[in-house]
Amino acid sequence: MRGARSATWVAGAIAIALGVTACGGSGDSGGSEAGVVRSAWGDPQNPLEPANTTEVQGGKVLDMIFQNLKKYDPKTGAAQNDAAESIETKDQQTFTIKVKKGLTFSNGEPLTANSFVDAWNYGALATNQQKNSYFFADIEGFDKVAPAKGKPTAKTLSGLKVVDDHTFTVKLTQKMSTWPVRLGYKAFAPLPKKFFTDHKGYLDKPIGNGPYAVDSYQKGTQMKLVPNKKYRGDDKPQNKGVLLKVYTDSNTAYSDLQAGNIDVLDSLPAEQIKNAKTDLQGNYVSQPAGINQTITFPLDKGAWSKPGMEKVRKGISMAIDRKQITEKIYNGTRTPATDLTSPVLGAANGYSKDICGDACTYNPTEAKKLIKDGGGLPGGKMTISYNADKDSHKEWVDAICNSVNKVLGDDKACVGNPVGTFGDFRSQITKGEMTSAFRAGWQMDYPQIENFLTPLYATGASSNDSHWSNKKFDDLLKQAASEPDTKKATKLYQDAEKLVFDDMVAIPLFYQNGVAGWSQNVSNVSLDAFSVPVYTQIKVKS
Repeated sequence: MRGARSATWVAGAIAIALGVTACGGSGDSGGSEAGVVRSAWGDPQNPLEPANTTEVQGGKVLDMIFQNLKKYDPKTGAAQNDAAESIETKDQQTFTIKVKKGLTFSNGEPLTANSFVDAWNYGALATNQQKNSYFFADIEGFDKVAPAKGKPTAKTLSGLKVVDDHTFTVKLTQKMSTWPVRLGYKAFAPLPKKFFTDHKGYLDKPIGNGPYAVDSYQKGTQMKLVPNKKYRGDDKPQNKGVLLKVYTDSNTAYSDLQAGNIDVLDSLPAEQIKNAKTDLQGNYVSQPAGINQTITFPLDKGAWSKPGMEKVRKGISMAIDRKQITEKIYNGTRTPATDLTSPVLGAANGYSKDICGDACTYNPTEAKKLIKDGGGLPGGKMTISYNADKDSHKEWVDAICNSVNKVLGDDKACVGNPVGTFGDFRSQITKGEMTSAFRAGWQMDYPQIENFLTPLYATGASSNDSHWSNKKFDDLLKQAASEPDTKKATKLYQDAEKLVFDDMVAIPLFYQNGVAGWSQNVSNVSLDAFSVPVYTQIKVKS
């Protein structure tokens, strides 16, 4: 999901916060309630519809208010049954899913097979304009509800059939043995009847079936979550709720954390990382996460789409001293990237430490030659756009531009282009208004190489912000998905990944650790494999 979009990937989506929240010590409004965890947050780009949320901050809330068919182990990321009693198949193409009995939404409505089938049909239907529609593309009938051209000729997926109140079947367009793994991703969340009968009412106050329920939301200020009294799952909250407080500046949030005005901050300013463990009296964690950071280009129009530009993009990649940037700016909490996935996957699930090869190796001489051979930077200049409101992107963007400028001998060849908020930044990308390079990132939705490739680079995929299209790549994805042998499937996915590097669609920069700090007011704070705080386990001391 969730990148720049999410992680997808990977940044905080932030909107304008009220002044009281933006000055250290003032973010107290409603934040001192006993037993409630106060956490820094950013407004989602879109309302909280599961099939329309593609970035981290919205996904963070959906993770807390929904219980999916599967969940991911906080430590390993391994998929486990959650709302599903069982998911069975005899042919790897048709799956029978049984939903646990006795589960309800926070408003008391029973969780049934229809809760999932209706939600998936809504998410897939093109006229509903859900950004995560692509995740249903493997279900039979998707070509009718979301045709590549023209209007839908059906409103529901023919591959979804309700058997009884707690059983439904899913027929895919091809064999796909690993398909159930993705069912912990929030695009596959169930929806209550109110979503369909009173859509505005649902958007104003979303209703889920997870460990927390939405109590109140003031856009630009805060969202309050309370324990869902109807929840019957295994992840019951160890606190009295979570107050998510909007910040537009990570340094302000860090100051408020030190002052005790918030309890959890999972996006520390780069300049504070080297002192965080001391500043926070040991209340600090840094661990590998399924997150990467890249630079992407608009390849559907303008100068960057011209033949020869792949050499220029490769030259830019080779001009970047990743090792120096990760050491000097991020104090070891980033690792130079060598592929498009993440080391947390491990080799068995698709991570490769050398698939990018020379293209991700610092080589100023070859970089200059490639940029020249490809025709040079368009107009002799390039910008790298980034959201200026969070996560200290300015530092690494400036460092990359300095590397490129040094190679080209022109200190104005590359410059950073800050865009006010994450919402503004994402809107420019989705509207196709970016004309030069822009930062991107991905936070895995589920721990497979496929999740780092299909949503980002498949033709027409939900987060294909470069608008790159390659039939051979798409065909390899289909072959890999239908391959029952995991090892062979992984090899096919890596063959597809090499095609992305042939065109240098995106420049891998670094893998990102999950980093967080917390106040003396809370304990038992940890990050999951996706770098998100495990809020249900946090305990409040006072």
